[in-house]
Amino acid sequence: MRANFIFSEVWIGLRRNLTMTIAVIVTVAIAMALLGVGLMINAQVSRMKDFWSGRVEISTFLCKKDDPFAACKGSTGVDETQKQEIEAAIRALPQVENVTFENSATAYENFRTAYADNPVFVAAVQAEDMPESYQVKLKNPDEYVAVIDQLKAIKGVSNVVNHQAILDRFFGLLERLRWAALVVAGILVVSAFLLIGNTVRLSAYNRRRETGIMRLVGASNLYIQLPFVMEGVIAGLLGGVVAAVLLIISKVFLFESMAAYLAANSQLEWNDVAGVITLTMIIGVVICVIASFFTLRRYLKV
Repeated sequence: MRANFIFSEVWIGLRRNLTMTIAVIVTVAIAMALLGVGLMINAQVSRMKDFWSGRVEISTFLCKKDDPFAACKGSTGVDETQKQEIEAAIRALPQVENVTFENSATAYENFRTAYADNPVFVAAVQAEDMPESYQVKLKNPDEYVAVIDQLKAIKGVSNVVNHQAILDRFFGLLERLRWAALVVAGILVVSAFLLIGNTVRLSAYNRRRETGIMRLVGASNLYIQLPFVMEGVIAGLLGGVVAAVLLIISKVFLFESMAAYLAANSQLEWNDVAGVITLTMIIGVVICVIASFFTLRRYLKV
């Protein structure tokens, strides 16, 4: 197989169908970039879930005097004996891994830290206003529903807040964003597949005389198809390179800006981005090869 002939045919095909080739490159780039963003969001969500799954706790607040909660109606507060009974009841639950007591002073310091950028709000709250609580860590965070029902039934407990439910709403928003990006990317992948097929068919039609001569002299199917397939590979690679640039820009300007609001060990890393770029480039090339191959089998009688 003469390599110089193959490369000359590839160059002729790219030059004759320059506008269509550019359209293929742009379509592949956009499709792979959106697919990559969806995969990066998926990696970010997975990292955050892994980080928080072992840290999610259930806050079990104790009744204070004149608490408005129905469970504390008529209560004058929880004394030390009741606290010990509540803690024992919590530790007796088989789903519980660890229990930590948080007094009003500690709760107030945590409150001040969390709302340090809102001094007016902090000034309106005093340490004695903060309720005491037990921070309950579960062996399996997914079992929180049954645990919450049991915690609410303990006498002296005013309210139970599950941080997992709060995070689930946030993760749900990210999941919808991820699927939206993947759906749009899927539509563009199909468009890229059809556009590549049309480009290859047009190229094959423009070179039908050369193809006919090659068939008459006994050239193999692979020898005839290879230039067209290589055109698709080149277009896919160029589109993948453009998509890689777009993904790097997304990491720098989108995900890095989000990093300030995320825990240090839950941020998207560059090795995640490198994996996504590699995967999208492979997918882009494979799509181009498959589209070229099947289009030739259907429209080029070889």
